[in-house]
Amino acid sequence: MKIVRTSALAALLCACGFAGSAAGQDHQHMQGMDMGSMSMAADGDVVKVGDLEVSGGFAKAMLPGQPVGGGFFTVKNNGSTDDRLVSVTSSNAGAVQLHEMAMKDNVMKMRELKDGIAVPAGQTVELSPGNLHLMFQKVKTPFKQGDKIPVTLTFEKAGKIDLVLNVLSAQGK
Repeated sequence: MKIVRTSALAALLCACGFAGSAAGQDHQHMQGMDMGSMSMAADGDVVKVGDLEVSGGFAKAMLPGQPVGGGFFTVKNNGSTDDRLVSVTSSNAGAVQLHEMAMKDNVMKMRELKDGIAVPAGQTVELSPGNLHLMFQKVKTPFKQGDKIPVTLTFEKAGKIDLVLNVLSAQGK
């Protein structure tokens, strides 16, 4: 069993968007942040590849001692064929994983989606705090509000697309 320091655990909960979860509520007071008011960036940029439109990209600033960062965006599939986000890379991180958070037995759980994230035909998929998200691992320099984080998204059918995530506050504002 690995023991995680409470401050590191609280930072991880914040990065992943445990807004409203029992675990997140237990640790909110430690960081002095309003985790219930995270929102997507009001960014008008839309990047297209094939039938896909990617918009609203942002990352959250990392708190001191926080080992990972979170990234978010929306993908709209205007086509008649399903696609899948299979991987993400960034020059700002040693690895970027695709993650899901969901309630199971009244406990918020996070897991890596090794098979990627489905983007069904005619649907919109939102990566947002407390839900589907990017998890930046082995971050070279902690994300600060105002930074720009370049990422390359690789989709199974549409191919690769470059996107820049604007770093918002640690609350996602």
